Amino acid sequence: MTSDASNIQYPTAYNGSESVSVANGNTVPIQNYGQGLLPLPDSSRILLYVDDILITGNQPEHINKLLSDLHTQFALKQLGEINLFLGIQINRTNSGFFLTQAHYASKLLQETGFMDCKPCPTPATPAGRHPQQLDEPFHDPTHYRRIAGSLQYLTITSPDIAYATNQVCQHMQNSTNADFSQLKRILRYIKGTQSHGLPIVAGDTTLQTYADADWAADISDRKSISGHCTFMGSNLISWSVKKQVTVAKSSTEAEYRALSAATSEIIWLRRLASELQLFQSSPTVLHCDNISAIAIAKNLVFHARTKHIEIDYQFIRQHIANRSIQIQHISSQAQIADILTKPFVQTRFELLRSKLTVHSPNT
Repeated sequence: MTSDASNIQYPTAYNGSESVSVANGNTVPIQNYGQGLLPLPDSSRILLYVDDILITGNQPEHINKLLSDLHTQFALKQLGEINLFLGIQINRTNSGFFLTQAHYASKLLQETGFMDCKPCPTPATPAGRHPQQLDEPFHDPTHYRRIAGSLQYLTITSPDIAYATNQVCQHMQNSTNADFSQLKRILRYIKGTQSHGLPIVAGDTTLQTYADADWAADISDRKSISGHCTFMGSNLISWSVKKQVTVAKSSTEAEYRALSAATSEIIWLRRLASELQLFQSSPTVLHCDNISAIAIAKNLVFHARTKHIEIDYQFIRQHIANRSIQIQHISSQAQIADILTKPFVQTRFELLRSKLTVHSPNT
């Protein structure tokens, strides 16, 4: 059930209390109030983003009662069963839902003049980049930033372009002609995949995460790229691509920092899942393909040679000890997070994309 509350404000200003009143005595805890997620005592949920509201629950009578209460306090426009939320199309399927931004992608292609372009099979070329200082500056940085920002929003349902988009977004302030060529390649890829999206199906609610790093990937500063993705059952629910802040001295260090970032995400997701009553009864499995990084994580003795990653070491060790995570080795061929850290040729890219569960609505 969605509502467009054009005149709605947050129900009350936060005054330091541990709960917030939303309607006729209904109160909710504020752990995730900043993220706009309001869990109610009857297991209903309110997702609030500025003036858009999504209400969900297992009991229609509770949802209707909540809507009635909200109508007494706010001017709401009720839009009925969900089919569009924040530019994301939510289509019902026999097994659940299918999330896509096909309309948004089509609009982007029209605005950029790429609606009739020739599709490209991958969003990034597997060939290495040459130093940026050798490229000519792009003549319209504002145009570049506008398209790059739109691509960032499109990654909400298209994690397959997350790596390529991260690469072009690193050059917002000093884009070159080569950067713009890479940006156009992403648009050509979108042309062939604009209807693709992510399925959400009922089933297992166990979390599992894949983490990877591409050591010294950026030839301009030799910083590494971290990537991780988390599934709840078979549903992809979280992913990230980021350049590491510091230069890693080895591939093991780069992988370990990627594990630390993934662990932070796992802890947040486990807490959120608990609030949604999707309790995780066992440690969340964190898949890593670097044996040396796993050995450091499981080694109870801290060595001087790993002192430069001491904070990450202690952080991961803490959450292994309290059974929040369990790091397991996985082969490089089975490492799904690979697609978030580096470009690939078409065959390998399409295999990893399918493992991310990104596909067309008819698949």
